[in-house]
Amino acid sequence: MTTDAEAGQAGGQVQTRRFLLLYALAVAGGAVAYVPFLTILLPVRVEGMAGGESVAWLAYIAFAGAIAASLANIAFGWLSDITGNRRGWILAGLILSSTMLVVLSSARSLPMLIGMLVAWQLALNMMLGPLAAWAGDVVPDRQKGTLGGLLAFAPALGAMSGAMVTIPGLAEADVRMVLVAGLVVACVLPVLLFGRPVPFAELTTPNYAPAQQMRDPRRIVARMWIARLLVQVAEAALFAYLYLWLRSISPEIGDNDAAQVFGIVLLVAVPVTLWTGRWADRHDRPIFPLAIAAAVSSAALLVMALAPGITVALIGYAIFGLAAGVFLALHSAQTLRVLPRPQNRGRDLGLFNLTNTTPSLIMPGLTLAMVPAFDFAGLFIVLAVLAGLACLLLMSAQRAK
Repeated sequence: MTTDAEAGQAGGQVQTRRFLLLYALAVAGGAVAYVPFLTILLPVRVEGMAGGESVAWLAYIAFAGAIAASLANIAFGWLSDITGNRRGWILAGLILSSTMLVVLSSARSLPMLIGMLVAWQLALNMMLGPLAAWAGDVVPDRQKGTLGGLLAFAPALGAMSGAMVTIPGLAEADVRMVLVAGLVVACVLPVLLFGRPVPFAELTTPNYAPAQQMRDPRRIVARMWIARLLVQVAEAALFAYLYLWLRSISPEIGDNDAAQVFGIVLLVAVPVTLWTGRWADRHDRPIFPLAIAAAVSSAALLVMALAPGITVALIGYAIFGLAAGVFLALHSAQTLRVLPRPQNRGRDLGLFNLTNTTPSLIMPGLTLAMVPAFDFAGLFIVLAVLAGLACLLLMSAQRAK
């Protein structure tokens, strides 16, 4: 365990292991807040309410939620920059979003569901925006890869929580939402109470350099932004339609089966991401692993598009889930390395978060255009091309760096 005194010593400055672990748990709590709901609980509820119109319903709901999440993440990240109080915003968002998650179970119509979802997204991003910026304030560059590896626990724990709350006979549909809210509080609260990160002045010192002095960093930021957007479009499509895609191949697949597949894939991604992140730290090559992960994601999507049956489909999804998990976790951490202005970190991360939410605006239209005409296979071929373009962008960014 790294002590506070050791962490602050010149020449070997690192953040304490306690904070890194508690912070990773808090980020995992953020994933627990939305992964079970958006991947399993919401699709199941919509399928029960809409039947054959469930794909369209999910598209409308995803669109409204993405708009709310995009605006809220930028706004609350920016407010946490101005106030300099990340913890306060995180705590307020935790309380409000957990409350809204429970209230969401009372929705009985599409307009009501959309309205409640928007309110929940606003509250959730009140927590997530400042939480993301907090790591940039206190985790030095030499630990960004390690941080990225630890962040891989977030989607894994989110998926595991989905598998847990959907265990047959464990809880009724409305009680599942209460269980999820309780898990979120248990994950996020410890870092607020016991985190006590060691401060690093160089990470929070304002940078007012003229724009012309930051051209190269901005080029790298732009390429990383676009590359993540492309991969996230593919990830968002699987995120929203994994359950329906598996059901289209094998109608015997149930909601708990889909949650278990999703969870196992992301759990395996954790040790791979940890190893890759530490490798990137040791060799000071933060972008190269991202390019490789994007290339593997593209290949896996092609396997899924051409899959003749459920076995090959699951193998393709496992490879995609592993590669995308590594990509997204490491990308989140390395983004903190390249953003040029510490005083605007929360706002800029909110703008970067558009790569997480914008795909939810692109993906519904893309899905509705491709699936009815070409089935999911046509959609996956398009997504494979996007992931391949992300790989090329990141390779060029690596050379620019």
